[in-house]
Amino acid sequence: MILPVYTYNHAVLKQKTSQIDDMSDELNTLIDDMFATMYNANGIGLAANQIGKGLALTVIDTQDSDEDDASSVSEQLVLINPIIEAFSDHEEEFEEGCLSLPDLRDVVIRPSAIQVRYLDRAMKEQVREVDGILARVMQHEIDHLNGIYFYERLSPIRRTLAGGKLKRIARGDIEPEYEIFRG
Repeated sequence: MILPVYTYNHAVLKQKTSQIDDMSDELNTLIDDMFATMYNANGIGLAANQIGKGLALTVIDTQDSDEDDASSVSEQLVLINPIIEAFSDHEEEFEEGCLSLPDLRDVVIRPSAIQVRYLDRAMKEQVREVDGILARVMQHEIDHLNGIYFYERLSPIRRTLAGGKLKRIARGDIEPEYEIFRG
């Protein structure tokens, strides 16, 4: 089922999400619905709080990203309770967007590689070292789980410049091509 994406200024997007202790039929269905919602909106990552669920859960599939990057995955990744354990010293600039911030894109500086610990869909612990687009998407989605928007990573001047578009999103003046929730 395709779910509405919560947009900028909804309280659930600023709250730290809750840990997940075990897999259930309901959680499995939610994961399937998150992938359907992400694909419908042409996204490559989606955090549970972006669909109104305060759970430490994100789904990722970068195979259709615009990046020609060896780190792109051609499988669906499910990250439950993800934690970034290490960041590379090297940083890269990259233009990011967000389904919860429709029509807003800007260049964000992030570490180019990370080490992430998480539970997969089978609730098996995984530790992965990733770089490229996958590292960037994981950082972006894990930020969501901690109540952080990508624009908060911008320089003060870039954040100020984004203010007008954020106000338009909050007012509902921007209509994306996917279903959104305004609450």
